Amino acid sequence: MYFAALLARTEDGWEASDTELDDVETLSDLADLAREAAPDEDTVLVLIEQEDGWFGVVRVDGEDDPRIYVSDAAAAARSSYGEILLTDELLGREPGDDGPDLDTLDLDGTEDGEPDDAADDEDVAADTGPADSVPHGPVGDALVLDDLGVSEKDLRSLSGDALGTIAEVLGVAEVLETVR
Repeated sequence: MYFAALLARTEDGWEASDTELDDVETLSDLADLAREAAPDEDTVLVLIEQEDGWFGVVRVDGEDDPRIYVSDAAAAARSSYGEILLTDELLGREPGDDGPDLDTLDLDGTEDGEPDDAADDEDVAADTGPADSVPHGPVGDALVLDDLGVSEKDLRSLSGDALGTIAEVLGVAEVLETVR
């Protein structure tokens, strides 16, 4: 089960709204959605959580690039919402490095159902490289909430209701609960 909310900082404090991510396909779409929630280019936090799996925080400050933290990249990679957050840059990959280049594969006719030997399978598996590997554990900017009272150490140690804990530190637990 997923939960996603926007927290927008305004003159009067934080305002929360739940949000549908069904139409969000890229990080750019998510950042645009966040910016729409901030009338004066104030800070907006997008909080995403998969129950007992992972959580993510995306911080958008005006027109600055979004800052992202994901608690467990491997778990998030198995989620359509997590895939939005796990950009090539966040994972330390070259943009467009989506797997083996078809030009480097040995397409010798065995792909048509002819027998091949195990060595060929190992060669293809070895060519997949880092694009298929997503680290287990946290990735991203662990200082994303530091100036708001959630230190890197605190963020990395969160489990269970992580978003609730973040909201408590920000002083907006009641506001977040209204949209849950």
